[in-house]
Amino acid sequence: MTETASWWSLPAAPALLLTGAVLAVAGDALLAARDAGRPRTVAAAVRPLLEVVRLLAAQPRRMPAPDRLLWRSGVVTVPVAAVLSVLVVPFGHRAVADLSVGVVWFNAMEVLTWAGLWLAGWGPNAAFSLIGGYRFVAQGLAYELPLMFALISAATGAQSLRVGEIAEAQQGLWFAVWMPVAFVVYLAGVLAFSFLGPFGYPVGRDIASGVLGETSGVDRLLLQAGRWLWLTSGAAMAVPLFLGGGAGPGLPAWAWSALKTLLVLALLVWVLRRLPVLRADRYVELAWVVLVPLSILQALVPALVVLNR
Repeated sequence: MTETASWWSLPAAPALLLTGAVLAVAGDALLAARDAGRPRTVAAAVRPLLEVVRLLAAQPRRMPAPDRLLWRSGVVTVPVAAVLSVLVVPFGHRAVADLSVGVVWFNAMEVLTWAGLWLAGWGPNAAFSLIGGYRFVAQGLAYELPLMFALISAATGAQSLRVGEIAEAQQGLWFAVWMPVAFVVYLAGVLAFSFLGPFGYPVGRDIASGVLGETSGVDRLLLQAGRWLWLTSGAAMAVPLFLGGGAGPGLPAWAWSALKTLLVLALLVWVLRRLPVLRADRYVELAWVVLVPLSILQALVPALVVLNR
């Protein structure tokens, strides 16, 4: 049974999330060094983290007639929504907020990223950042429905929207085993709402980094951090949804939760370095023609199993 953590453990969720994001950035840097033929050293892994110091000291970029309130609101929304999303994710048998609608909460925080990134693209009053915001909206229209059906599949299999109960429902068999389509679609959705790797179209080089192009200093740091925080949050949520939560032999539940999260995060970091960037129009066609029908069929499987019990 998942328990609600004490108030003093509230800072632990963002701390663990930040730790996972730092490890993901370091791992991505090592893969980048290997792909470029450079030695994979501690210095290569730490180099992106040193960028934090530079961004903190950098002067903010000033644009003609920006909407500063909307711009700053969008920039802050992305990392804040990522931190709030992880509050319902159980670490072992404890969650900061064991909500009865935890799956809905996670999805709602992810949808907030739509608004945040759109505002971050609109606020600077610049063409390329606005195009980047439009690209994310188009991308979101394609990935959101398959992602929602993947979440529905896990919730239907457990007959609950409470994340802890979904993990407990997998005592005999993980949902990833008999819901493989939902699991793969969910992982693709994690990359999409993190706008990383194959889903980095909103920050493409062809539009001078898009929504990131006009940001600098702390604003750029917040948006970049938000991407990796979302990747880590998505990896953490995959564990109770599809990988049995903290269940496992020999180790305590919290250790299994951490280990599974790191393995999923490592897989996502590896994938984002292996797949090319997808144009939004091509992904929309793939999503509507292939992924949505497959996701609906996958959602019917646990529904039929539940009805026949």
